Amino acid sequence: MKRLTRVAILSLLMSAPAVAHTPQQPPHQLFSEGDLKLESGETIKDFSISYVTHGTLNADKSNAVLMVTAIGGNHHRIDFMIGPGKALDPDKYFIICTDAIGNGLTTSPSNSKMQPRMQFPKFTMRDMVESQHRLVKEKFGINHLVAVIGPSMGGMQTLQWGVSHPDDMDALVAMVPLAKTPAWSVAVVEASRKAIMNDAAWNGGNYDAPPEKGVRLWRDILNLLAARTPDMYQAQFKNGMDALPWMKEQEDAALKAFDANDWIYQTWAYERHDVGTSPGFNGDTAKALASIKAKTLILTGTKDLLNPEFEPTEMGRNIRNVKMETISPGTVTGHASAGGFIPADVEFLNREVGAFLEGSRAKPAN
Repeated sequence: MKRLTRVAILSLLMSAPAVAHTPQQPPHQLFSEGDLKLESGETIKDFSISYVTHGTLNADKSNAVLMVTAIGGNHHRIDFMIGPGKALDPDKYFIICTDAIGNGLTTSPSNSKMQPRMQFPKFTMRDMVESQHRLVKEKFGINHLVAVIGPSMGGMQTLQWGVSHPDDMDALVAMVPLAKTPAWSVAVVEASRKAIMNDAAWNGGNYDAPPEKGVRLWRDILNLLAARTPDMYQAQFKNGMDALPWMKEQEDAALKAFDANDWIYQTWAYERHDVGTSPGFNGDTAKALASIKAKTLILTGTKDLLNPEFEPTEMGRNIRNVKMETISPGTVTGHASAGGFIPADVEFLNREVGAFLEGSRAKPAN
């Protein structure tokens, strides 16, 4: 594996700090959905979903692709797949890139005026999906999507879209996803959450500055251990001790753009996720996946230490029209394979996803 550059590493992962907008990029937009009722029966008051769009919606509204983002990520999360000649080509598709509940752009604990911080109600992955479904229907009047696509927690939402709204898309592209969060992933996100909540500076969620010790440990657990692989460190550092100053650089970067409460709330949704608990399936994950009608592509990363590849590989077999692939076979980049900073993985994803979407449009799922 080629040595990973410092710039690339700083853009790392599912929970990388928000990427700044440039003047050449489409502007953030907000769509107000009023009070958003959650499946718990609680309500997020004065809810707005954040999004950007790329390309032009055609006259019959048949060229839309919905992108859903990863935990801690935002609508820039798969920018490496959007552009002329890439998998999500704005000359072909109208791409709606959304922000998930709790990422700090869509209504979240960090920006809610009516339910700030720990007063915010807990939400689920299905609540995220329903907020996106309302955006697609109410804002754009789109009844059918070419595809829903997302990485990590976005892949989890993607599969949930297929279960909750099976007739609303031709294709699903789930990158390093989970259908039901396994015990290992629960343990990882719990450790990351404890790192923050056990820092006295977190102060029950009422902090004035980031709880630095907790955020540094969070960064180490999630980004530098679970989302990378031992093989990546071996390729990057000839001297193992050289990893220590590099780790500090990554921690410093996280402190600049991270809200602890937003992370905590998204992890609560992450660890409890199971498509089988969707209405009508009585906790049967396999049955829920078997209800998916869309042509589905599941992409996994070798030695994924956050979303272990065995879970989507095993559960994906229940989907009637599924293709499962390993990202860049022969490389060992784990969860980071969908991170967008490793050239071989970026090339693989653009090629394979682009071809899959073209095939899905030519032969839509019944």
